[in-house]
Amino acid sequence: MKRVLLLVTLLAGMTASAQDVVTQVRARLADVPLLRGDFEQKKTVSGFKKPLVSRGVFLLAREQGVLWDTKTPFASTLTLTRKSLSAQQASGAAAYHLDASKEPGLAAVNEVMFALLSGDVAALSKRFRVQGALEGAEGWKLTLTPTDAGLVRVFRVIHLEGDKYVRQVRLEEARGDVSVILFDKLAQAPSPSETEAQRLAK
Repeated sequence: MKRVLLLVTLLAGMTASAQDVVTQVRARLADVPLLRGDFEQKKTVSGFKKPLVSRGVFLLAREQGVLWDTKTPFASTLTLTRKSLSAQQASGAAAYHLDASKEPGLAAVNEVMFALLSGDVAALSKRFRVQGALEGAEGWKLTLTPTDAGLVRVFRVIHLEGDKYVRQVRLEEARGDVSVILFDKLAQAPSPSETEAQRLAK
């Protein structure tokens, strides 16, 4: 009986400690209603040795959406809002457009994307088991294991690293593909341009 009580006490202590780390990570993150910067994405596809590398710029407007503009190797734009997700090629042709009212799973995907880019640990905790560790005076790492049935079919685990901003996202997909996204030149200004605001309003 004593051993059982000791085990329960140790497990309770571990849970509290993990929660404390997550709380401290949240304290280190800046509150970012708007964030823009550069990204580099390396996607390793199962069965291929050489990763696919793309680079571009992004804008996160927390209350409106995310603009993800790939510059190389091929120009394209992705617009993610609370209501929809749409992609467009450099030629101007629309690759696809998904309406959240007609795609039940899109709202969940949108919420996760917003939360990953902004480091919204509270939102992520609703759909993932969150474990974390502090790195030095400002850094941190989080490991997200999906608990949402829909996300389990897509992701095996997600790793985040950063300081006051999210600096790296590693997505390990259920089918074996791995994407590593690095963020640079992050800033909370300027505000969306007229063109960016029009895209976010759709």
